Amino acid sequence: MSGGDLQGRVAIVTGSARNIGRAIARTLADAGAAVVVNAKSSGAEAEAVSQEIRDGGGKAAAQLADVGTPEGAAALVATAVDRFGRLDILVNNAAVRREIDFAQLDYREWRDIIGTILDGAYLCAHASFPHLVAAGGGSIVNIGGLSSYTGAARRAHVIAAKAGLVGLTRALAHDLAPHGITVNCVAPGLIDTARRGPEPSHHAKHATLVGRRGTPEEIAAVVRFLCGPDARYITGQTLHANGGVFMG
Repeated sequence: MSGGDLQGRVAIVTGSARNIGRAIARTLADAGAAVVVNAKSSGAEAEAVSQEIRDGGGKAAAQLADVGTPEGAAALVATAVDRFGRLDILVNNAAVRREIDFAQLDYREWRDIIGTILDGAYLCAHASFPHLVAAGGGSIVNIGGLSSYTGAARRAHVIAAKAGLVGLTRALAHDLAPHGITVNCVAPGLIDTARRGPEPSHHAKHATLVGRRGTPEEIAAVVRFLCGPDARYITGQTLHANGGVFMG
């Protein structure tokens, strides 16, 4: 483990079996935090990330949970407290980003996406709140998205959910500040990640000023900063990490 500004802290990272979530989990562990790695169904991948952290000298546990349900969110938080004795950091990264023409976007599909992204963030924050208070304060970081600012075709449900995270971030910043809990949002731009489906069509319309895509580790570094001791004066903010595609 390198660094140590999060030594003794305990973190939950939802949707952390792959890509940005995996990088966040590993980066927080590198900073000294014990990490609960979460996935909805990819148990082997979640356990692999947890094992990577342990192999590097860190502390980690894997927990399957559907964060879009009250029971799943509660079980995930309980795992952190039962295994590591406290909770200091919640990173709401779990998301589903399917594309679909609006004419075919039925209510079931709408609810599935909103449920994972927005309901999941609310449910995990609500379940985490008493434990963050008991720890003397902490950090919540929501992972938003570039398209919630620029818009994109065939993603009405995803964009609505990600935009909702920005509003939730601002509201919770007010509600939780008296308890020493900061709440922020990180909005990644075009990130070089492994995808199970085709490249989203709107990506072709964005060109970064820096001439390349970002890496999951670069997003993870922003999250680590927001969870660390040097970011206690920052709350209610959305930090854009997009190579200059959007300047908000």
